[in-house]
Amino acid sequence: MPPELTALLIAAGAWVLLHLVVAASPLRWAIAGRIGEPGFQAMFSLLSLAGLVGLVWTYRGAAAVGVNFDLWVPSRAMLWAPILVMPVAWLLFIGSVSAPNPTTVGMEKVLQQAEPARGILRITRHPMLWAFVLWAGTHALANGDAASLVLFAAVAIPAMNGMFSIDRKRARRDPEGWRRYADVTSIVPFAAIAAGRNRLDLREIGVGRLVGALLATAAVIAVHPYLIGVSALPF
Repeated sequence: MPPELTALLIAAGAWVLLHLVVAASPLRWAIAGRIGEPGFQAMFSLLSLAGLVGLVWTYRGAAAVGVNFDLWVPSRAMLWAPILVMPVAWLLFIGSVSAPNPTTVGMEKVLQQAEPARGILRITRHPMLWAFVLWAGTHALANGDAASLVLFAAVAIPAMNGMFSIDRKRARRDPEGWRRYADVTSIVPFAAIAAGRNRLDLREIGVGRLVGALLATAAVIAVHPYLIGVSALPF
């Protein structure tokens, strides 16, 4: 295995372990108990920044010509997947940051509202993490090379695990408030709506967020060749 790809695997493994072990296991509470919650958040933020820099840096080396190699040849459908799915991912992301979300750090008081799950939260209680999963999954399909698979798996695995980890943390801090919230929401998109525990309200999502998602997708397509070095278009 090329040393550049080995370095990427190490960086990706460190990133995943940081989120699965340090942030999403009993170790988290042990550390926070010793240094306090603000101290833990500061430490985790610094480690995350260092891990992200390492992940991007090693990916650039592993993706170089002569080092990287294909695992599969993307089909036409795979090439179209990011273009078709990213507007949905952007809508989930924009919806998650433009409305009160009790799964966000510092927003736990939203659980005390009469109707804490509104807008995009009616679809899933973890819209931002689903945005990361959709981004990573579709881009892994459309690339098909070893370096990209490692990078996008390193993003998707902590995001998926984070949905369950955040649920456990919120349930521990506010059992009753979280029970009320979980009763009307779901991890899986549209599951609560399909079960009759919530309803889809497009007015709460709003035309502005939909337009924002489309504009964000168009902007990324426009700058993709300059930032990434390849066109985002499948033709």
